[in-house]
Amino acid sequence: MSEIKVVTNILKANDELNAVNRKRLDEKAIYVINLMSSPGSGKTSILEKMISRLKDDIKIAVIEGDLYTTIDAQRIEAQGVPVVQINTGGACHLDAYMIKDAIDGIDLDGIELLIVENVGNLVCPAEFEIGEDIKITVLSTTEGNDKPLKYPLAFEKSKAVILNKIDLIEHTNFDKQKFYDDVRSINDKAVFFETSCTKDLGLDGLCEWIENKVKEKQSSKI
Repeated sequence: MSEIKVVTNILKANDELNAVNRKRLDEKAIYVINLMSSPGSGKTSILEKMISRLKDDIKIAVIEGDLYTTIDAQRIEAQGVPVVQINTGGACHLDAYMIKDAIDGIDLDGIELLIVENVGNLVCPAEFEIGEDIKITVLSTTEGNDKPLKYPLAFEKSKAVILNKIDLIEHTNFDKQKFYDDVRSINDKAVFFETSCTKDLGLDGLCEWIENKVKEKQSSKI
């Protein structure tokens, strides 16, 4: 019972600070994406492609979550946008406390879109709200189509699901129809995108969808 109580208290405290983060970001009309996936899905490559397409029209900042290294942050920094690195020291997710500290280091007046690349993990990140407008989950065809049923919370909470490495599907036993059916059984409102970073497929549609979301929130700015 004590372990359950501790977990409940942690989530409650996180929810309270999530509300603080959300209010602060909403006041600036900054659209916030919590980008989640398991390691190796191609999440960082998708982020690079998104930034290269959007940065001329939208002011972007990135928060990079990783266990120990700054490798992904260096890749994003090369795109010419502000990036803040969070090393969790082994923790399997970002939480609202970490995000609060990170956004303290960002000039929010110069940002319209904040993308948080969460730690590579399909379990814990979905548990913690961090001040985001939406969660997006990335899954690659090389990971297998069974993941929505194995890790349902990530797919349930995501407003968009990206099926990446679509160019490799013919070399796998990935059952795309089963994947879509399983996600829809969990979350019938999810928007789907199929992408390939190596073949440059599907990224324009994804970026157009995100740009519309950003502009919609910006239009509410007083």
